[in-house]
This record gives sequence, C-alpha cells and structure tokens, in this order.
Amino acid sequence: MGLVAGVDSSTQSTKVELRDIDSGALVGLGRAPHAPVSPPRSEQYPRDWWDAFNAAFAKALLDASSRVGRSVTVRTIEAISVAGQQHGLVVTDGAGVVIRPAKLWNDTESAPDATRLRGLLSDGDYGWAKACGSVPVAALTISKLAWLRRVEPSVFAHIAKVLLPHDWLTYKLTGRFCTDRGDASGTGYWSPSEEMWRFDLLDLVDPTVDWETKLPEVLDPVEAAGDWEGIVVAPGTGDNMAAALGIGLAPGDVAISLGTSGTAFAVSDTPACDPSGYVSGFADASGRFLPLVCTLNATKVTDTVGVVLGIDRSAMSAMALSEPLGAQGTVVVPYFDGERTPNRPYARGGVLGLSTSTSAANLVRASFEGVVCSILDAKDHLPGTSGALFLVGGGSRLPAYQEIIAELADQEVIVAREEETVAAGACVQAAAVITGSRTNQIVDTWGLHQGAIVDSRGRTSFKGASAREVRESYRHAAASELWDMGNGE
Repeated sequence: MGLVAGVDSSTQSTKVELRDIDSGALVGLGRAPHAPVSPPRSEQYPRDWWDAFNAAFAKALLDASSRVGRSVTVRTIEAISVAGQQHGLVVTDGAGVVIRPAKLWNDTESAPDATRLRGLLSDGDYGWAKACGSVPVAALTISKLAWLRRVEPSVFAHIAKVLLPHDWLTYKLTGRFCTDRGDASGTGYWSPSEEMWRFDLLDLVDPTVDWETKLPEVLDPVEAAGDWEGIVVAPGTGDNMAAALGIGLAPGDVAISLGTSGTAFAVSDTPACDPSGYVSGFADASGRFLPLVCTLNATKVTDTVGVVLGIDRSAMSAMALSEPLGAQGTVVVPYFDGERTPNRPYARGGVLGLSTSTSAANLVRASFEGVVCSILDAKDHLPGTSGALFLVGGGSRLPAYQEIIAELADQEVIVAREEETVAAGACVQAAAVITGSRTNQIVDTWGLHQGAIVDSRGRTSFKGASAREVRESYRHAAASELWDMGNGE
C-alpha cells in the first residue's frame, strides 16, 4: 500500500492525514493540540509545533494500523507535505535555532507598524497592492518584522533566516530553507505577478540588512524540498492554499473557511490588485492565484458565547436554528479580538438590540449571524465569483453555520465532503510530487470535489427578517465607532 501524508499545522492544533496514493482513501488520522493564544499578543513556540507534529504523526500511523488490520510504518509512506497557518514570523540564528517565539497571523501588536509601512511608498496603498498583491495590515509578516525591529532590536540584529510556520516545519524535516509561492505571497514582500521577492519592500523595514541571504528559496509547486526518513518532502504551502487543493477549487468558485478565523477565497487566472486592502492578492499552490479576504473572528465568537451561556457547540447550533432569521432584532458585532477586514485592529465586539424580552436563543442566533454577515461582507469584495460556494473548516460541520450561510448568501452551499480539507490538500500536493500528476487530476480521481448541498432559500418555517434586512442591520451596527478601543499605544 503506497501512502502519502498531509500535515495541517494550524493555530489550534496539528493534524496528519494518511491517504492511499491511488484512490485517495483516508487510511489514518492523528491530531495533537497547540497552546491556546489570545490576541493582541498571539505567539507560540515553534518547537511545540514540532512536538505536536510528531505526536499527530504517530497517532496517524496507529490509526492506520488499526483500520487496515496490520502494521503501517514510516516505510509505507512515499511523500509528505506540510500546510501551515499563514503570515506567522519565525526567526532563526545562523545555526537554524529559533531565537524568539513565533508571532502568529492574528497577533495585532504590529498594527502601528503596518500603518507606518503603508505611508512609506509614494503611491501608498495602490503601490503596495501593485507590488505584492496586499496592503500591509497587522497580520502580514512584513508588519511583524517592522514590529520586531522597533520593539526588540537586539533580537532583530541576530536574525539569520526569516521563515513562515510551514517553512520552519519543512526545514525541520529536510534541513533546507525553502517555501512555496502560495505561502510566500502572504508575507507582504513577495510579488505574485512578478514571481519574485521584493527586497525593496523589505528595505522599508531596514535598508541596511542583506535580505537576500535571509529569505528561503521559493520552490515550484511540485518540486521536492528533500526527504525525511526516506520520505519525499513536497514544498508545502499555506493553509488556505492547501484547502483550495483539497476541494479542487476551480476558477469562479468560492470557498468560505470557518475556523479560528473566517476566510473566503477564490481561484483566479490573474493576480488581484485591491488598493482598498480588503482583498489579499495571493498566489495559490498550483500556479494560479488566490484572491482572499480574511476576518479574525469566526468560530471562536460562537464558542465564546457558548462558554458564557454554558452551552456546547452542538446545543448552540440547535438553539440558533430554533430562532427566526434576524434573531428578533438582536445584532452581534463579532470583533472580539480586533478585526482585519475591515482593518480595525483595536476594535472589540458588541451587542445591539437588547430588550427585556431578549432570550439566550436570540443571543446565540445573533452570534452566528454576526460571524456570517462579517464574512459575507468581506466575500463581496472578491472579483469574479459567480460559481459554486463551498464551505470548509471546523465550523462547516455545524448545521447552524450551513443553514445561515445559505440563507444570508441567498445561494446553495456545498459542504466539503472531507472534514480536514487543509490536510487533504497537503496530501494532494504530496501525491502530485511523487507521481508527477497534476493536482486537479488527483482531485478528480480521489473525488474530493464533492459535498452535501444545503439550500435554505425560501425557507418558510419562520417569519423572520429577510436576508437583505439582516445584512443591512449588521452593516449599520458594525459601522459604529463604539467598538474601537483606542489605537494600541
């Protein structure tokens, strides 16, 4: 049995999938948690990712052995690929040793640095969008580098390599400092349109640094990075790029991913350039492009409301679906940990429309609707998205999110068949590297471009507000300056 391994190193945990190369059948799955984080400072120790990978990998082998009824070992695996959370900053010394905890994508301490960087190009936000596809916000790696130089200059002075989370894990596997075009495009200093590092943008952080020596090599989409324990190691990519591979996203289709954050992304044949900063013009992991919008707050909002009310996820979902669209006028603004789209890093969440008749069920329903409205408002900025709407990520398994997205988007939703689409996409990339096949051919053979269809249009079980009214109420509430708490200084 020839197997491939796909790794999803996310904010919350590491997942490892083992799949049959020929059929794509899931043979083994292992998980291990990461330490929880809480913005504005959101940091993790990379060594903990490595420990979690090893634990999850061992569990996946045990699970596979149990499923097939015989021992499955490392020697059975032919290729492996690592997909990681985007944007995070990992810095090492000349010996490859990490010299401080990694700052993660949802760390917002670098918001002032992002603002300063935006003002350093003569043509401002348009210049940034044209140069690297994205306008600096706190999430991007370049903003975190600027923060490090400002706040920890002694650490900054000792940097030998600047890596992303997936780059560092690939380095641990192979000893090679490398990345891929998809993850590189989320740094704020790699150009999707020119396919090259933009050292001039890094010079805005510090013009005295020889940046070319500090950045990883960018590999082709199916170029092997090296080997580990006799296993071919694929180049890996960012988590959103891997998710696109894992469902075989085609041009015109849109995927909404519900995890710690909420993202909406589409595959395009041309690079995006959005000076408003809403759309990040990323590259994908196949040679195309991946325009993406991201909100900082998704399932953690409904999870937090559940903790406050003492209700688990399943009960929250059922309670939300027991209420009519519009939550009887209750509106939750989900900026619990600041926000990226729109760029309001110092905002906090809020609730409007409370009365003495407001119930727990109203609040639960409103929390789901607030998350969905926020993501759909961001999604509306994506260009050329008239195709299918896929739902992926942990939140996609909750009926409340499925139904409410279909209602408020006024479109049928395809819930991806595979629960771990990022790990599945990493498996697709690993299979492409070892077989020489194109990723879309593997997706078709494995049947990943499938899912359950949810269509809530015309739902008549309640006489709630219309989708248009709910979304307008949300936009009005979210626009309030009440939620902005200072400037981070």
